[in-house]
Amino acid sequence: MGAGQKTGGEYKMARYIGPKCRMCRREGVKLYLKGKRCESEKCPLNDKSQAPGQHGTSRKALSVYGTQLREKQKAKRIYGLLERQFRNYINEALRARGVSGNILMQKLESRFDNLVYRSGFAVSRAQARQNIRRGLFTVNGKKVTIPSMEIKVGNIIKPESFEKISLREGFIMPDWLEVNLKEKSVKFSRFPVEEDLQEKIDIQSIIEFYSR
Repeated sequence: MGAGQKTGGEYKMARYIGPKCRMCRREGVKLYLKGKRCESEKCPLNDKSQAPGQHGTSRKALSVYGTQLREKQKAKRIYGLLERQFRNYINEALRARGVSGNILMQKLESRFDNLVYRSGFAVSRAQARQNIRRGLFTVNGKKVTIPSMEIKVGNIIKPESFEKISLREGFIMPDWLEVNLKEKSVKFSRFPVEEDLQEKIDIQSIIEFYSR
């Protein structure tokens, strides 16, 4: 069996393609991977307090290392990144001047696919990546097809056609993004801080995990 493959069809080329709700149950928190289902009463996590498994497994207190590992896995799953991609962001954050945790969060949040999702132009980051590759969005008026592109503060994101995308329903636009209703676009007005994020991630634990 080749690297990155697993029986049952859950992994393909090192990327998990199995049930997304299973990942949320594994982490014990909502990762918002399935759009509006995560916001509804249908979310399985509302009724599941156990980790996934044939009979479920009780959650035990984790060691410091275990906690750091879980936070790292949680962040990778939220942003849809492979280990190699995630480690590259970590290395860049550790090399840069400033607080490593803040820099890591800025790099993750300034990804094009993340900002398309945060702007409400896709129901999930996975859908955002797919639509970006299809050429359905522009940055400052120019078509961009690279989901991982780093968007600069002040850049403007706009769908080429609202008929070809699915908007997030009932969500509140983050105050670090600025909506232009006339132009039907969103401006990346500032970097978010940890308290701004819907998903709760212990960024410092992740930095400590990779700094061991």
